[in-house]
Order: sequence, then structure tokens, then C-alpha cells
Amino acid sequence: MTKPTLGNPQNTIEVLQKYGFSFQKKFGQNFLIDTHVLDKIISSAGITKDDMVLEIGPGIGTMTQYLACAARKVVAVEIDKALIPILEDTLSAYDNVTVINEDVLKVDINQLAEEYNDGKPIKVVANLPYYITTPIIMGLYESHVPIESITVMVQKEVADRMQTGPGSKDYGALSLAVQYYAKPYIVANVPPNCFMPRPNVGSAVIRLTSHTEAPVQVKDEQLMFKIIRASFNQRRKTLANGLNNSSEIQLPKEVIIEAIEKLGKGASVRGEALTLQEFADLSNTISEML
Repeated sequence: MTKPTLGNPQNTIEVLQKYGFSFQKKFGQNFLIDTHVLDKIISSAGITKDDMVLEIGPGIGTMTQYLACAARKVVAVEIDKALIPILEDTLSAYDNVTVINEDVLKVDINQLAEEYNDGKPIKVVANLPYYITTPIIMGLYESHVPIESITVMVQKEVADRMQTGPGSKDYGALSLAVQYYAKPYIVANVPPNCFMPRPNVGSAVIRLTSHTEAPVQVKDEQLMFKIIRASFNQRRKTLANGLNNSSEIQLPKEVIIEAIEKLGKGASVRGEALTLQEFADLSNTISEML
């Protein structure tokens, strides 16, 4: 298999100059230019020759080359059509890569898993544009795509948020959603100088290993996430007021307070003090009252 040629600044600059490529701020493009980080992502994603990998935002194909060497099949989804001719060039030596020029939020990933992996769980690897990290990750989980793991480069602050627990200022709806679907583990912190152009913030590689079964039993998943969102929408408010003010939860305030008290919590508790298990219990109590 052809060895990766990208991943160092020199080769990246050559490719960009050859095609006269200019970075698009609207796509949040920051290309990785550190081979150690690339090796770390591939090894932490645990990719083998049995795997189909979905790569989101391949850019000029830097990580795609590494993935192609490690996996059986790589499907790379790139939104920027200016990058498609570059990818055709940089990936021409790899016959196990399919590039799709599309917005990943509009792609039927279940269909891709069916077509290229017989519907078996896929691995997702990405250097995600920071402005769209949360919609992409939540979109993958909420559409119940068969996923074994997601290994992604994200803003350091977002990685911290994904793995933190109750009581921390970073704890919120994203922490709970990610932890409901997967076990998060920060693999490495990555400084801005590993990218071209340099972002203004530090980054981190985080691996989300999907749970084989949900860590909490909940009767109505959608209701639980409505409750979670409502309780963090106005962080300074008590949980009871947050739920009472939500247009998604149509219940009298006294019923909400009764449900919270069944948890053994006072009416003045805030959402950020509750664990995932307590949100599940609260959701189950409220669903019986509806």
C-alpha cells in the first residue's frame, strides 16, 4: 500500500499551491500538519483491515491516506467542492477510498453502512470543524447509525465538556447526551501549531466508544432529552423553574416539583447537580404523570 505523503507542512503547502486553494472560513478549515498526531489518531481509533471508516471533512486527504493504509474501506464526506479535484489527486493511489461531495448532515449514513459494511457498526474518524461539532456528533447518535466508535479532533473545551460530570461548569446537555450513547476518553491535547492555518484555540482528540447497551433505563428517550435541554437552557434557574418555563414540557409547576422531590432532591436543586441516572429517573417519573 502506498505510504502517506501528506501530514508535514512542506507537502501540504505544495498541494495547496498547486491547486491555488484558499481556506474557507465558513467551512472552519484547519488542516493537520503533524504526523505524530495523525499516527495517534489512527492508533487510538483502533482501525483494522476489517473496518469501514467514515471520515468527515477529509480536507486535502491528509488523514484519509493514513486511514486508507489501516482500514478495509474509507468513505470520506467533504462539503467543499473546491477540494474534490485535490482529493482525486492525493488519493489516486488508494483504491479503497470513496469520496462523497456532500454536507454530512444530509447524508444517509445508515445506507453507507449497509452498502459498504453489510450494516455492521462503522468507525467514524474526523478532524471536525469546530462550529459544527455538536450537530454532527449528536446527528450521528440520534439517527441510530450503527457506530462502534467516533474518534474526533475537537476544540479542547468541547472535549472537556463531553467527558465531565455533575458540579463542573463544563457539565451540560452535551456531556449527558454523549455519555448516554458512549464512553468518552480524551486521547491527546493538540496545540494550535499542529494545524494550517493555526486555530485560535487548543484542540483535543477524543474517542467515544459506543455503549453496547444504554447505561440507564429510560422509558422515553426524547422526553429525557427535552428535560435535559430545559434544565440547562437557563443555567441560573432552579431545575423546577427551568422545566416550568420550557415550551416542550407541558406540566403544572406543582407536578414538576413533586417529580423532583421523588428523586430525594429539594425544589431548589439545579439541573447541573443531577447525574445521568437521576435525569433518567426524573424522566421516567414525569412520563408516568403525563
